Amino acid sequence: MRILLVEDDDMIARALTTALGSEGFSVDHVASGELALEALQSGGHGVALLDLGLPEIDGLDVLARARRSGVETPIIVVTARDALESRIHGLDIGADDYIVKPFEVSELSARIRAVLRRHAGKAVSRLDAGEVSLDLASHTVFYRGLEAMLPSREFALVQALVERPGMIFSRDVLEEKLYGWGEEVESNAIDVLIYYVRKKFDKDIIRNVRGAGWMIPR
Repeated sequence: MRILLVEDDDMIARALTTALGSEGFSVDHVASGELALEALQSGGHGVALLDLGLPEIDGLDVLARARRSGVETPIIVVTARDALESRIHGLDIGADDYIVKPFEVSELSARIRAVLRRHAGKAVSRLDAGEVSLDLASHTVFYRGLEAMLPSREFALVQALVERPGMIFSRDVLEEKLYGWGEEVESNAIDVLIYYVRKKFDKDIIRNVRGAGWMIPR
């Protein structure tokens, strides 16, 4: 899954990008309010992490403008501002969650999963489509009596397909969902991921629709 990280402190941004990458997320980073608005309005991210003390446009203003313009991307405020009034205001104008620095990356990851569950209308950290089930917390996939804990990119591929069962995803769409800005993507990267997932389970876990792409049945 792609995450938009809005953070003007380069050291914090690099640390979070590395840590979230190890959790299976692809992170796109911007350092200003203006760029944050552009990225949010262009879409394509599963969730956004928004610092408040930004140059050009304050984070709360970014949040308010994004919601007024119809942006529905889940947004988690990630900030050092711990005043009760700031937390209440952020949540009232459209934040899905609010976490105060410093924090453990494991907690941030759990909050990301919780926000995504709420947006999907689910109470538990599990996704199901047809014969495929995913445990989002452990990156475990269950299929026809088999189970395996997948590496982050393989799991992200299966998750993208399970989130929209029956929908055919082209190569370009899957690359956009799985890889961040500036990442070099080999022409056969999606094919390789699908090969390894099928090898762990069965070729039918991910169906190929000739000339169109791949899908997981409902």
